Amino acid sequence: MLRYSVYTIFILCFWAPVPASAAPTHLVEEPPVAFTSPARGVYLVDFGRVAFGNLQLTGAEPLGSTVTVRFGEALSEGRVDRNPPGTVRYKKARVQLLRKRPTVVAPRADRRNTEQDSDDHPPAILTPESWGVVMPFRWVEISGLKSELLPEQVVRRAAYLTAWDDNAAAFESSDDMLNRIWELSRYSIKATSFAGVYVDGDRERIPYEADAYLNQLSHYYTDYDKQMARDTFDHLIKHPTWPTEWASHMVFMAHADWMHTGDTQWLAARYESLKPKLLLDRVGPDGLVTSNKAQRKKGDLVDWPPAERDNYVFTETNTVVNAFFLRGLQLMSELAADLGEEEDAATYTAIRQRAHETFQEKLFSDEKQRYRDGTDTDHTSLHASLFPLAFDLTQEAHHRPLVAWLSSRGMACSVYAAQYFLEALFEHGAANHAVALMTAPGDRSWRHMVASGATITWEAWDHKYKLNQDWNHAWGAAPANLLPRFILGVSPAAPGWMTANISPREAGLSFARGKVPTAKGAILVDWRREGSFTLALE
Repeated sequence: MLRYSVYTIFILCFWAPVPASAAPTHLVEEPPVAFTSPARGVYLVDFGRVAFGNLQLTGAEPLGSTVTVRFGEALSEGRVDRNPPGTVRYKKARVQLLRKRPTVVAPRADRRNTEQDSDDHPPAILTPESWGVVMPFRWVEISGLKSELLPEQVVRRAAYLTAWDDNAAAFESSDDMLNRIWELSRYSIKATSFAGVYVDGDRERIPYEADAYLNQLSHYYTDYDKQMARDTFDHLIKHPTWPTEWASHMVFMAHADWMHTGDTQWLAARYESLKPKLLLDRVGPDGLVTSNKAQRKKGDLVDWPPAERDNYVFTETNTVVNAFFLRGLQLMSELAADLGEEEDAATYTAIRQRAHETFQEKLFSDEKQRYRDGTDTDHTSLHASLFPLAFDLTQEAHHRPLVAWLSSRGMACSVYAAQYFLEALFEHGAANHAVALMTAPGDRSWRHMVASGATITWEAWDHKYKLNQDWNHAWGAAPANLLPRFILGVSPAAPGWMTANISPREAGLSFARGKVPTAKGAILVDWRREGSFTLALE
């Protein structure tokens, strides 16, 4: 095992070659992990974790026999929950079994998540017709059989990305709860790959830009495939969604692809399509993005669901919107420079510099040492400060008071904004607090999801915070990228991982080790604190 005393390394050329990436998805047959009979003639089958799929039964029934199959994500009193909350899934199917031959059992299609023609939203992503309908479920309850059913007669046909590699990534630390959170998040990325592009959960099955970017980050740190993110990007160029800040996430996605692949040919073909995502059409005389009444009512999002906005006050000049605007300009100028678009790079840099000065002058409260929600308000929400800190818009002298204040607020944001909140804490010396928030007791942490039996991350911290929430939402899987990026400390220092930064944050842990997939092969990290700090890399 090689040992380094510096934390910036060149990726070694003798690492194993990266598996070829591919966008297609496929069905994988999975056996039950538990098989019981809660009542006479009733079988409860547990597949251990939720996956998107359907069922295959092989029975010994007389011809024409009909059985009832109930699919569910939740249990109630030892049976499949027939009335789960929100859009937690339950469906029933009746099917005639073919004697001693496999029969595919699939629920009826859901109208909402298969809708193709709507004035309210882009088309839903459809799965291959040859599969039959797929839905997320962990348990099935089978009744109506006239003969005994054996475990080997039941398999789940689960849909995953064909290229997915279960051995691509690993994470383990001295904190067992943190390990369980990472595995929950890692599997969430795998399980929600069923559609071939990143979708927002089963309720809609629609790609959204912010969801896609968070999904992309976690996918990059858990698997080698890059095509799924690219297919999602191309879909969103054709089918953009409505939130203001979501447009900026398209620049974020392109920049992440560039850093993780180094592929300027792919980037160059999409460069012009990024320009409308910069919000330049909304820039006012002072250089900042402005929001009219309609945009403040629907467009400017800050956080989602609305109850997670920490009482944010929406004004004509919105701090969060402008933080995204400034971050988009910074990343776009880097992309332009690498593509040789020097005039564009200079223009974006100049626009950003002027806007950044105004941003600090108009939106930072010297008295409170944090950011206001916007002009014409003194309210200072968590979001108004977390995004500027995460996007490196703050002056160094303000870092300590900002971190102290943010740390005092708890997880006063959604699972979406938590990605950026925790990034801000990790990047500014508060790794201990970031990990404490992930593993905190109460109902606003990933510990709560784990303790509640979740096997895919949720759309919200708890049902009470979003009454129609999905239980299969990958935008809640931020630890899948945060833990390898900050606890293992691995990130690309140059496009295509030509160099890597290795800078672990201890966060009160006594050890952490893991495996990070990159464009140049896997990076293995093993560090521990036993009096002195030791780091081993391979």
